[in-house]
Amino acid sequence: MKNFKLSRRTLLRGMGTLMALPLLEQMVPSVARAAEPTATPRRLAVFYVPCGINMSQWTPGNTGRSWTLSPTLQPLAPVKDDVLVLSGLSHEPGRPDQFGHHAAGTGAFLSCVKIHRTDDAADVRAGTSMDQMASKALRQYTRLPSLELGIDGGDGTGSCDANFSCAYARNISWAGPTSPRAKETNPRDVFDRLFASFDPDATRAQIEKRKAYEQSILDFVREDAQALKQRLGRRDNQKLEEYFTSVRELELSVAALDQQGPRCSKGPRPEPTGDMRVKTKVMCDLMVLAFQCDLTRVATFMLGNGRSDRVYDFLGLTSGHHTYSHHQHVPENLAALAKIDHWEMEQFSYLLQRMKSVQEGDATLLDNSLVYFGSEVADGNSHGHSDMPVVLAGRGGGTVTPGRHVRYGGQPIANLFIFMLQSVGVGVDRFGDDGTRPLDSLKE
Repeated sequence: MKNFKLSRRTLLRGMGTLMALPLLEQMVPSVARAAEPTATPRRLAVFYVPCGINMSQWTPGNTGRSWTLSPTLQPLAPVKDDVLVLSGLSHEPGRPDQFGHHAAGTGAFLSCVKIHRTDDAADVRAGTSMDQMASKALRQYTRLPSLELGIDGGDGTGSCDANFSCAYARNISWAGPTSPRAKETNPRDVFDRLFASFDPDATRAQIEKRKAYEQSILDFVREDAQALKQRLGRRDNQKLEEYFTSVRELELSVAALDQQGPRCSKGPRPEPTGDMRVKTKVMCDLMVLAFQCDLTRVATFMLGNGRSDRVYDFLGLTSGHHTYSHHQHVPENLAALAKIDHWEMEQFSYLLQRMKSVQEGDATLLDNSLVYFGSEVADGNSHGHSDMPVVLAGRGGGTVTPGRHVRYGGQPIANLFIFMLQSVGVGVDRFGDDGTRPLDSLKE
């Protein structure tokens, strides 16, 4: 095993199937393992929620390390020491000249560039998003430059908010001013893209046989996996077994989604249905596994489209999210929003806990990542773009000191994005319309 070198791009091969591997110690040169802590990849993830937040239930009362969890942030208790709550940041490029705050805020969510008002998908103009700037710098190291996931689908045609194109409200990732990166909303398609790429040398009979038997992809790479395990050390073998278990559990979860009643709603363009709660967790699991096997180092997730009016009936609610967000200070509306916000934070906490459970040497996947949580507006009733609801999770490979609440005085979110980009090795000192320097006070 001394002279055995394993490439990070090694794939297990089976009957018509290629399967990616997690990052193993044997993939890191021995010199780097001994003397270069930065050999472990750094990842960048984004978790977007629509319609703003009930800010009265959001903001912690204290700053620094003495901060306490607000009602909405209670689900973060298991990862409290792994997050930074950042208050007082502004997102002025997301403010429209008149109406359309949700589309304008979502379209500028990660680019911090004021978008061009149009309802024509061929005439959209935004800015390159932060995740795509990171993707361009990191794509040389992974098979997939980035991963864009979401719960709600829809294309960019038509107007979704005050004559703003739906392209703005339904996408947060932009490869360029006119190029939104459409998100994937079908977990099975995402899973196959990540973990079950067909071998181009496989015969049609082999591919059809695998589909017909509906076996786990693990069954088809078992022989190759056993040969590899004989050449790995104890820790790598343990990590490989944990990875295989996670993949199989995810396969079962994805398969279960296809068995939950009708797949499509009535209409000319039917969309898959299913339990949103299950689907959200599966999407989080997919992000974690994509990072774990170093298939990509950049991922974004939209829990809903901008201005979503989803009815959260499983929370006992009867009106839509956007409807409640225009609360008019009515206690019943604010209480409904608090329920939705709390559930959203539970999903974010689930993602962070899953990332924290993945060990990478002496650190965790979460330690080696930065995960940004936010929305297109602050309070949905006033459509505010100052004092935005922001959480930054992880340690960015040692670039961030979490476990604190930091209050700012109106600094732009673009400065935070400069810091995040620099933390993953992107050389940038300006960003968007108002980013001029990396945000301070993130490292003690």
